[in-house]
Amino acid sequence: MRPILPLLSLLVALPVLAAPGPRQTQIRPGELWEDANGNHINAHGGGLLLHEGRVWWFGEHKVPGTAGNQAWVGVHCYSSPADDLVNWRDEGIALRVSDDPKSYIAKGCILERPKVVYNAKTGKFVMWFHLELKGQGYAAARYGVAVADRVEGPYTFLRSGRVNPGVWAQNIPAEKRTLADAPAAKRLSSSAFPEGMDKAAIYYRDFAGGQMARDMTIFVDDDGVAYHIYASEDNGTLQIAELDDTYTRHTGRYARLFEGRFMEAPALFKKDGKYWFIGSGCTGWAPNAARSAVADSIWGPWTELGNPARGENAGKTHFSQSTYVLPVPAKPGRFIFCADRWNPKNQIDSRYIWLPIEWEDGKPVLNWKDAWSPADL
Repeated sequence: MRPILPLLSLLVALPVLAAPGPRQTQIRPGELWEDANGNHINAHGGGLLLHEGRVWWFGEHKVPGTAGNQAWVGVHCYSSPADDLVNWRDEGIALRVSDDPKSYIAKGCILERPKVVYNAKTGKFVMWFHLELKGQGYAAARYGVAVADRVEGPYTFLRSGRVNPGVWAQNIPAEKRTLADAPAAKRLSSSAFPEGMDKAAIYYRDFAGGQMARDMTIFVDDDGVAYHIYASEDNGTLQIAELDDTYTRHTGRYARLFEGRFMEAPALFKKDGKYWFIGSGCTGWAPNAARSAVADSIWGPWTELGNPARGENAGKTHFSQSTYVLPVPAKPGRFIFCADRWNPKNQIDSRYIWLPIEWEDGKPVLNWKDAWSPADL
């Protein structure tokens, strides 16, 4: 998400531990989802990782009120047995924002959509996230990277930047790889290009300094190659960039996807040898109709399939926005759509919309369920 909000002073009351509740047996989308301590799970815009028999959930730790639109604590971590996914244990703060005002991740920055992957070659856990520098709104549009020796952390911040500065996307034709006659560009502030504006103009504008990186995910393919997928070019176009074999840097190989479609909140998964995409349009914190697409290659071409949501509130994706698609452990071909129901006036009370991905005419669909169990998939 990329709302324009004023910087607010911080008055934060830390939550008080509640009495542990009874063991849960069902996911109830949109309701308060308590952890094993009886507290609402605080892991928004999250990503999940299967490791050694547990699923680890990483997400933005929110604080009460509108201050929750900035990062004052960091990235929270929870875990659940791989055959459960309903009951979650609080594993603490995996990455803390810094008290140093000169740090890229200083308290009050915007740190969104953390995703963690395990690198078998290095034995490190690698966290990527969307980072906006403190006091700059959503102008910085950077990525951040951190690493840890243990899945729950603590994670050590490595670096932040724009993507692939001075490197041409592989699907920019050779005859257009010049800045001499680059199209004129101006900042985009809506979900449409001004009439007559070249849809690659923002790409050329950012070529030298690096491509913008906002809403994002990380996808690791069957061959172990990892990719960074992110909203770029003032959110007008998604990009996909290959990571090196440590998963901590870009290789320089990247491509522009869905040019001019204004998509964010990307989530990818693979089924039956095909790559599947679910994302959203760009309407700030307000929900909109989800997007879906399929491709034979992760580099495209991608074929859009329309809104996967079904039912009364399909036009608002059940009042949610995608953040991750979780392959169900030990159940090949089964997937869970993980999304957030944002509450920008009190982000700590934002809820989670998790739904099983079902299939209709060869396309992924999201049917609403008041309650359901992953064990029944």
